[in-house]
Amino acid sequence: MRNDRLSRIIFLNAHELGWVALKTKIVTLLREAPHIKAKVIAKHLGMTRTEINTFLYSRNDLFAVDDDFCWSLVAQDNVQMLLASCGWVDCTSFEQSLKEVGCLFGNSYQSIEVVIPENCKILLEAAVRLLALCNQLAHLKKRVKLDFSYCTSTLTYFNRMGFFDHLDKRVSVLPNRPEMSTAEMYRGNSDAVVEFGIISPKNPDENIPKQLKNSFVSYAGEKYSLAAFTVISELFGNVRDHSKTLIPGLAALQMYKGKRPHIQTVVSDSGKGIVATLLPAIIKKYPDLYSKYDFSNPMSNVLLLKDVFETGGVSQTGKKGRGLGLKRSQEYAVKYNAYISVRQETFEVKLCYFEGELTSFEYTLEMPRILGTHVCFDFFLDAPGKSR
Repeated sequence: MRNDRLSRIIFLNAHELGWVALKTKIVTLLREAPHIKAKVIAKHLGMTRTEINTFLYSRNDLFAVDDDFCWSLVAQDNVQMLLASCGWVDCTSFEQSLKEVGCLFGNSYQSIEVVIPENCKILLEAAVRLLALCNQLAHLKKRVKLDFSYCTSTLTYFNRMGFFDHLDKRVSVLPNRPEMSTAEMYRGNSDAVVEFGIISPKNPDENIPKQLKNSFVSYAGEKYSLAAFTVISELFGNVRDHSKTLIPGLAALQMYKGKRPHIQTVVSDSGKGIVATLLPAIIKKYPDLYSKYDFSNPMSNVLLLKDVFETGGVSQTGKKGRGLGLKRSQEYAVKYNAYISVRQETFEVKLCYFEGELTSFEYTLEMPRILGTHVCFDFFLDAPGKSR
């Protein structure tokens, strides 16, 4: 009788979350933190230890328990990540594909294959995240494969953007990695495309912000000149000065016409991320700001990042007049009705501005890991609406 009652309780809890959602949450948690007890998982999910244990024991194809009653994932050598087909892949679509396989940084998977299906068109904002993720995994000596066999047109586009110029040589490419870089062949010949530029902390190319700005202005007009250069140079400088990683950062620009013409500019690095970089300084040098948030709550990271963009004045040095770069970028976003997305290691913030006001503030927590900071600015060139 007790077992029947327990089964009904477990079913109701699992039904509320969704069986797939419950499995995904536990798998994601164990990839991030293997060898943990059921009570830790239960606390994280807001369920009881008995409920979690029963679910874990029922899925011994996925979960394994050791002699200390700590749970881990059953070892699997490989995983396949399939991007969305038959349409544009933006950052939301890309993140959904990543969520389906979970965090790739733990020991669960040593071989990762990313499949680009037929008719898959990848926007710049998603391409830069894919590139950063592949490089980070290769840096950890995982076997990474990108399969363009079903969509060679995207392989051609990526080659033109310089994607393969900056893709770790250890990453396999199907059907073949291009032998010749069309990005190098045609570099600077199109204002609609600014090929991926590398941001090396040791030897940064200081011409990249100017190149991106010139391309931006050629489409948007001179009124955007100062805004474009400010946004790009500030983001470029953050990567150059603060990323602290052996993996180079990246910057690129793409003009999209379509129904709502806009210029998408991305700057990406594989470092510690804005929040993780600033937090030690906040603890020591900004007591008022530190007391404002409960940093045991992941939502505090979201609000802090929003604060950094909208208020500024927070830097690693703690000196007055520093830490205003992101705020200056945000001010131009406000002026020109831009859209900003900022992806950190496990969360993302999206800000949309219209007529000088923040009209949309969205965030996502508990995302699969991608190291660093990945910023995308969209400046719309037609009469702007109130949403992206």
